[in-house]
Amino acid sequence: MPKQKNVLIIVENLPVPFDRRVWQEATTLKEAGYGVSVICPKGKGHTQSHEVIDGINVYRHNLPFEAAGGFGYLVEYSCALFWQFTLSFKVLIKHGFDVIQACNPPDLIYLVAAFYKSVLGKRFIFDQHDLNPELYELKFGKRGLFHSLLCHFERRTFRWADASIATNQTFKKIAMERGGMAPDRVWIVKSYPDLKRFRRVAPNPDLHGKFKALVGYVGIIANQDGVDLLVRAMAEIVKSGRTDLGCVIIGDGPALQDLKDLARDLKVEAFVNFTGYLKGETLLAHLSAIDVGVIPDPSNSCNDKLSMNKVFEYMALGIPFVQFDLPQSRSEAREAAWVATACTPEALAHSIAKLADDPDARKRMSAFGRETAEREFQWENQKRALLDAYAAVIGAPTS
Repeated sequence: MPKQKNVLIIVENLPVPFDRRVWQEATTLKEAGYGVSVICPKGKGHTQSHEVIDGINVYRHNLPFEAAGGFGYLVEYSCALFWQFTLSFKVLIKHGFDVIQACNPPDLIYLVAAFYKSVLGKRFIFDQHDLNPELYELKFGKRGLFHSLLCHFERRTFRWADASIATNQTFKKIAMERGGMAPDRVWIVKSYPDLKRFRRVAPNPDLHGKFKALVGYVGIIANQDGVDLLVRAMAEIVKSGRTDLGCVIIGDGPALQDLKDLARDLKVEAFVNFTGYLKGETLLAHLSAIDVGVIPDPSNSCNDKLSMNKVFEYMALGIPFVQFDLPQSRSEAREAAWVATACTPEALAHSIAKLADDPDARKRMSAFGRETAEREFQWENQKRALLDAYAAVIGAPTS
């Protein structure tokens, strides 16, 4: 009987199956015939230490807290590495694995892969979700020792990797130039939603209320995501005398309470609705009620290079949206996005109001987004690239 090839995916910053990209990759590999196990943190309602979902073994571990400073990151990453090593031994004994796929951030999971590669000859695939040196500079406004360490860890990760998975052409170029990867060892796998599941549904009727149009955001709520700019933009809109635009902010994260406090201080609590984390039909019903989506991430060395899930999700649902001038997002969104003229709350407020008052523009942008998604955002195409990477590294699912 042919022997099944087994995969171990390690992700640290989000739990599975909450992490849509990682879960899509895991289910794709499982459907192709690979055995799949995942190690991830607990959170977002996923608190079981071990469960089997759709034939995939998911092992979860605790993290002490969500880090906010240098010492905090040291504690968080050390704890995560301890659990990743511990649980990887359990997976090795119970299920076995031929390859480890490490999903950053951070760029320290290569230590686990390097151990198994050097001792047991396992293979290593690096799935690069983020740019950690740029992210550090964005969070802390400086470089210095920690920035140099992150650059070192990134280089070491690429050095140990047998293949790299990039989310866009910019990331592939970074893998080649900063990581020294050969072009034929880097595969682009974009984070497109599965259009069979991610679709418009009947909108939540309670969200609009008295408002003429509903502005919306969906995503992680952290300091670097710029959601405070959206709250301040709503304050600018209300200050101008308009009370006909409401806003719904969908998501959770370390900055959520700060944003609620900001909305209270700016006296816009009646106009900004924080829903927290939503999923499934509830999430889709909220998104389907939004008239103007917003991507408030400011332009910087990190955001300018990212392919953002929000772009693909808004377009898939036909939600016209406002964003700042982010080169990668602009190239992917094209006519589905209204680009604000400056990276300020005032410019964001102006663009939101203009788009809310222009139903013809919203209709055109919505149609472009949906048509582009139907034509280009096909996870089936991304599946092929992912499976090609695996076939090159460990061969077919069975041998």
